Formats: sequence, C-alpha cells, structure tokens
Amino acid sequence: MTMAERTLSIVVHDVAPATWDACRSLLHDIAECGPAPVTLLAVPRYHGAPRDAAFESWLQQRVAMGDEVALHGFTHRDRGTPRGWVDGLRRRHYTCGEGEFCALPRAAAARRIAAGLRWLQRLGLPASGFVAPAWLLSDGSWQAVRDQPLAYTCTLRKIHLLPRGEVIATAQSQVYSCRSAWRRVASVAWNRLLARAQSHAAHVRIELHPPDAEHPLVRQCWQQLLRRQLQVREPITLAALARHARRLRRPGMPRASEQQLHELRRREADGAADDDVARVVQAQHDA
Repeated sequence: MTMAERTLSIVVHDVAPATWDACRSLLHDIAECGPAPVTLLAVPRYHGAPRDAAFESWLQQRVAMGDEVALHGFTHRDRGTPRGWVDGLRRRHYTCGEGEFCALPRAAAARRIAAGLRWLQRLGLPASGFVAPAWLLSDGSWQAVRDQPLAYTCTLRKIHLLPRGEVIATAQSQVYSCRSAWRRVASVAWNRLLARAQSHAAHVRIELHPPDAEHPLVRQCWQQLLRRQLQVREPITLAALARHARRLRRPGMPRASEQQLHELRRREADGAADDDVARVVQAQHDA
C-alpha cells in the first residue's frame, strides 16, 4: 500500500468564538508536526452565544489556506429531558449535556442543521459535512442529516457518505479526554494502543479538542502520533475523503434501506455501550 493509498484526517472539534484562542493554540501545535489541511468542526451558536464577526473572518481565512469547515451542531447543548436513568446517565454524565442531537426528532434536527448550513452559506463557506456533538445521532437526526445537501457525516468509528448509507471508511477516532488526570493517563495509553492497531489501516482519524493543547502529557502523545502518521500517510480533509469516495463509488450502488441503517446504528450503539475503553476517551468530553 503506497502513501497515497493511506490517508489521514486531522479534525478539530468545538471551534467557536468561546474556544477561539484555544483552537488557535491547538492549530499552532498541529502545524509544528508538519503541513496538513485540517477539518474544523464549527458551532454557529456555541452554548447559545452570539455571532462573532472576527471569528467568522478567521474561518474564511482558514478555508482560503486549505482547511475545511464542517458543521458541528448548532448550539452543542442538549436541553432535552432524559427518559429514565439510563438515558440520563448517557445525556447528563456520558456527554455532560453536550449531545445536542442524541434525542432530537427529525423536524427539530432538520431545523438546526438547516440554520447551520445557512450560516455557512452567508459566510461563503462550502458545507460538505455535518458531525454531531459527541458523534451521537437519534434516529430522527439521522433522517434529517440524510435529507440535507451534505456529502458526509461521522460516528465515533465510521465515516458515512450521504445521502446514501455507505460506510466510506471504518476508522475509530483517536480522541482524548482531558477532564481529569486519570482520564488523561487512560486516553494516552488507549490512543497509543489504537494507533498501533491502526498502523495498516487505509484511513486514520486524529480528532482533537481545544483542551488537548493545554495538557503536556496529552499534547506530547498526539503530536508524537501525528508526526509518525504524516511520514507515511497523505493528510486530507474529511470533505476530500468524501469526494474521493464518491468518485470511486460503483454506478448503480443500491441505497441502504431505513431498516438496514437502523440495524447498523443499533449495532454501533451496542458496541459503544460494551466498550469500556472507548467510554473513557469519549465520556464527559466537550466533543
């Protein structure tokens, strides 16, 4: 397998005016590892905050430099009421109330996504992808995503081509948790193991959050892994990966049925529930 056949996507989550300084620090640390385009997951109204013209101008500059801006929810907050203690555990502790699309019905999800896409359109930014906060999508949100003019969406483990249901890359995200010392230690150990397991994978995703630049142990780990990946992989944005997959898609490939998609999502949810280590690196993170 040649370098051109092995690709890498660097994804920065929670890009918003409130996290702007931390995001710029993170991007500086990424650039230290080598030149590479980055997919920026931007939130139009992060936690309900107003627009910021300077921040939006910066996003335009980053796209002009070769980065991608993808939609990352609308407010990044889950304001719904949990249904039972299991749902409450997932929505209040597992995601710290950040899983905006984890329980939305189709119409509500569609309104938020459409508003976010209008925001990007007003900025003159191409909108190829949507990634839900914490990668969590209710059945209604999945339907809403497929209704929108988008090229791709992502879960924790896979990248999906839209509007069809094809999985274009099975790539477990390398992602860190910085909320406490034990989480930082655990996620560093997990990601080193995961990087080793993915050494021969066709595609790798290194997904970072603003706090990942603040903690030396975490920063040293992902920078080391990123430098190694850049030596053997071609860095591309998620949008570029989706475009490449679309060109390679076989003519006449059948559209996945709703039942098939529901079963796929159920299996992914069951796998996540049983994977304690994956919980450590995703749980209670500003995803």
